[in-house]
Amino acid sequence: MMINALGRFLILAGIILIIAGLVFSFAGKIPWIGKLPGDIYIKRENVSFYFPVTTSILLSIVISLILFFIGRRQ
Repeated sequence: MMINALGRFLILAGIILIIAGLVFSFAGKIPWIGKLPGDIYIKRENVSFYFPVTTSILLSIVISLILFFIGRRQ
């Protein structure tokens, strides 16, 4: 029983890592990722700070919906 749950967890973790890898690979080709209104970007002479608030919220909602529908099937 424990091995079965561990196997499912590893498969799910692998799928999530593959999706994350694809997102990172193609993020530069999607023009709106990281440039949405609400993303914070401060640039000074010696320092630049970037925090993608809106992008993080949007990705969190998408990932939550995906995991909700995956968990609902079982």
